[in-house]
Amino acid sequence: MVFWKLYVVAFSSILKLLLATALGAFLAQDRLNILKENARKHINAMVYFVFTPALIYSSMSNTITLKSVVMLWFMPLSILVTYIAGTVLGWLLIKAIRVPHHLHGLVLGCCAAGNLASLPLIVVPAICKEQNNPFGDEAVCNRNGLAYASLSMAVGYTYAWSITFNIVRIYSPKISNAVKVDESTVTPISAKGTDPENLLKCSDGALVMAEDIAKPNGGMDQPEIECKVVDGQAQVPVKLKIMKKLKILADKINNMKILIAPSTIAVIVGLTIGVVPQFRKLLVGDTALLHVVQDSVTMLGDASVPAMVLLLGANLVTGLKGFGKQLPLIVGIIVVKFIAMPAIGIAIVKGAVYFNLIHHDPLYQFVLLLQFALPPAIVMSTITQMFGTGESECSSIMLGTYSCATVLLTLWCTVFMWLVI
Repeated sequence: MVFWKLYVVAFSSILKLLLATALGAFLAQDRLNILKENARKHINAMVYFVFTPALIYSSMSNTITLKSVVMLWFMPLSILVTYIAGTVLGWLLIKAIRVPHHLHGLVLGCCAAGNLASLPLIVVPAICKEQNNPFGDEAVCNRNGLAYASLSMAVGYTYAWSITFNIVRIYSPKISNAVKVDESTVTPISAKGTDPENLLKCSDGALVMAEDIAKPNGGMDQPEIECKVVDGQAQVPVKLKIMKKLKILADKINNMKILIAPSTIAVIVGLTIGVVPQFRKLLVGDTALLHVVQDSVTMLGDASVPAMVLLLGANLVTGLKGFGKQLPLIVGIIVVKFIAMPAIGIAIVKGAVYFNLIHHDPLYQFVLLLQFALPPAIVMSTITQMFGTGESECSSIMLGTYSCATVLLTLWCTVFMWLVI
């Protein structure tokens, strides 16, 4: 009887998500012309740069303290385990059904990265608002649940843009082709009075791209750089060395921009304000001097979840094309995400509880378990679009996995609540 009561609670929560997702899919229809591709890009930018960071910041600054940080140390490790286990299972799936090489990164990413960005933020508060929820008072449950889900989102974003991003990049055919083109189009700089043999002795950096030579006047408008030869050894000019080092530094800064996402910055700021008592007294609470700033950010954060759900439904519409061709791959990923991964999660979380590695908070344990039963991360669609590989296959995978999530995620939420209470 308890199990079925919990199932009703979980089903009601997932049904809210399903209805909002269906509305997003309906608004994306051609005849309505509301959530078209261009509109989705603008809303997605608002969610990424404004709504989600505001939600993470407000949730963490309101609920996270130095004591809670110590208590939540296991969550980043648990999420890392989901990535490692998912990658291993994805590799086994690739070998089992012989996935084409250009889709290896997509499969590994979908198996490793779960939707830690929006689903915990939707499912956990929805369960807390149910009258018969097993986690106690609605206000306390909602406050703590948002804190857990916000930390989960921040860690998930960091791992997705550092681990999954590079996995897809490695298997991207465009990146491989670009490297080959770069290697085949370099030509040595002309050096006055030097033999070809001596020119080859110049260290790396004394090379120019063929595209520079193809410029007007053959690139002669650029200042000529000599590769001087001293005692038979060619030396690269200091100016060229400095230019090369500056280019390397610029590339590293661009890579850091990807890793330091707005949500990550929001986590850092939210943790700082929550942990440092002076900042907390200044911003958090009705009596705080700058509580209006905190309330304004909270108001912006409230728009994050509805916008994400509508975008999810709109993006799933594109997965209808070519769905049948990817059916074996979709079934394999469903088995990984909704059968194998939850079983691994139960073993890990229950083992951690047995050895007293995590505190005995049923809601915290539920969030840890939920992280192992989520469908692929929505960020996979963005990553595949960036590299231009597997876009249609990614949409089909998202459609199949999120359709099954309405039933399977409900079932797993019920099982998880039954295990932790």
